[in-house]
Amino acid sequence: MGRVILTNVGVLDGDAPRRADQVVVIDGARIVAVGDAAPAEVTPDDQVLDLGGRTVMPGMVTGHYHSTYRELGSKPAPYGLEHPPAYQAVIAAENLRTALDCGFTGAVGAGCSNDIDASMARAIDDGLIPGPRFVPSGHELSTTGHANDGTPWYWDVREWGAARICDGPEQFRLAVRDEIKRGVRMIKLFVTGGHGTTAPKEQLEMTRDELEAVVQSAHARGARVRGHIVNREAILMALDAGVDVIDHADEMDEECIERIVAQDAFVVPSCYFPTAFLELMGGHGLGFTDSMRTELERVLEVLPKANAAGVKLVLGDDYGAMGFPHGQYAHELEVYVRDAGIAPLDVLRWATVHGAELMGRGHELGRIAPGYLADLLVVDGDPSRDITVLQPRDNLVGIMKDGAWHKEP
Repeated sequence: MGRVILTNVGVLDGDAPRRADQVVVIDGARIVAVGDAAPAEVTPDDQVLDLGGRTVMPGMVTGHYHSTYRELGSKPAPYGLEHPPAYQAVIAAENLRTALDCGFTGAVGAGCSNDIDASMARAIDDGLIPGPRFVPSGHELSTTGHANDGTPWYWDVREWGAARICDGPEQFRLAVRDEIKRGVRMIKLFVTGGHGTTAPKEQLEMTRDELEAVVQSAHARGARVRGHIVNREAILMALDAGVDVIDHADEMDEECIERIVAQDAFVVPSCYFPTAFLELMGGHGLGFTDSMRTELERVLEVLPKANAAGVKLVLGDDYGAMGFPHGQYAHELEVYVRDAGIAPLDVLRWATVHGAELMGRGHELGRIAPGYLADLLVVDGDPSRDITVLQPRDNLVGIMKDGAWHKEP
């Protein structure tokens, strides 16, 4: 098997402006050369593609991914009342293929039903199903009566598939160890209400001792911890405990930003879902949409400050929930450019460089550079000038993962 040689391309990395008239050479799974000249020798086994000035950029990463979320026709699957596990696995396989079809060669789980993420990651790695490189999550851990545990007690309904209820540090330690045993690499917590839940954002779902027990147990076994965390007090408490990923961070302020940068933590703001939901509601929904709009406006205002300070912001949202379908992943980038006023090149950095670092693979993913794995996109257009060119799938004329074409130009 020969090399793949991409000529006449514009190379777009997350940390540098687009460079025109470049040649990218891929040998096996890795990029071996990037420059303005083709190899001196080309063999009959080499695949040489003149891409006509199109953009070559790293594959993107969605850092907050619910593989098992999906509403199907007249049979919605609200949190905790899932379809049967085998059916959920089919949904997850379809969702993960959709992510790859949309140019997302990496995904990081943010909670799933019935231990399905770990099986999906294994099936992808073994070549049984197509999908992105996948960091599996598992049950969402929280306490009795937490933000998504909203059914009346007398119904005797439990979120058996999606949630795992723990109370006290020792129950959390046991849960974390068991989740890791089941294949989880990213522990998901509900630390507060707010941001799309019916519980108020001020509501703390966990104690400091419980948080510390989770982080200590996860880090001891090589896993990371993420949390649904909205209010300022909880953000600071989570940072004290060593939480790796702050999901949403609606009340992030300058002190939070300083701490997040110092601790090299990640923030996944997830602003597309509330934006799309508010547009869908058209101003209706009374108090719920009013509070959502206020929280959204506040986080959009603080994101440019966080970005400028060096916070590792990452893409990702609650696709598959409340009529919010999978496949719209690239629309999220537009929200940060259009509504938060952040430069397209910076948002592309979130999607590539930061996403690769969140996966723990920043040394070999997220860039178009020699030695890096060949996870890349061929784009008809320049996303650093117009971020919306990533939205139509037809504009993704090539999708490569691990040096093999998923979609060949």
